[in-house]
This record gives sequence, C-alpha cells and structure tokens, in this order.
Amino acid sequence: MDKRLKSLEVEVEELTIHLADMLEAALHFAGVKDELMEDAVKSYIEVLDDFFDNDDEEMGYKEIVKVIEYLKVKKPLLFSTK
Repeated sequence: MDKRLKSLEVEVEELTIHLADMLEAALHFAGVKDELMEDAVKSYIEVLDDFFDNDDEEMGYKEIVKVIEYLKVKKPLLFSTK
C-alpha cells in the first residue's frame, strides 16, 4: 500500500503543477504582463479569500472568470493596457 500512496502523492503533485500552469495561462490570456505573473498568481490566491466565504462552494470556469475580472479591478497594474 505504501507504493500506491507514494504513486498517488506524485500524481497529486503533477496535477497541482498542471493546475498552476493552467492558472498562469488563464491570467496570460486575461492580459497579465509576463514579468508580473508571479505577483498575479499570488494576488489571485489572496482574492479567493475575498471572493468566497464558504470553502465548500464549487468553483467552475465561470467563477474563475469572475475572480479574474475582480482581480482586474482590484489590481489593474498587473494587466497590460493593449
């Protein structure tokens, strides 16, 4: 069972990395400047606490878009002005 647990831990870690990459891609297409991506990711995570009161709430793509739109208003300097 120890091998199975280790395998699951590796899988979770890989999925976590993939999700972080997906968040960066979403923020990129929302207009985040490349040099500010790390700050944008940190800000996104901080904004989640402001945006959601209940940890049990489900978060689909529409909620992610709302959080990014909220972040654009709260921290506009992270986003390019194309």
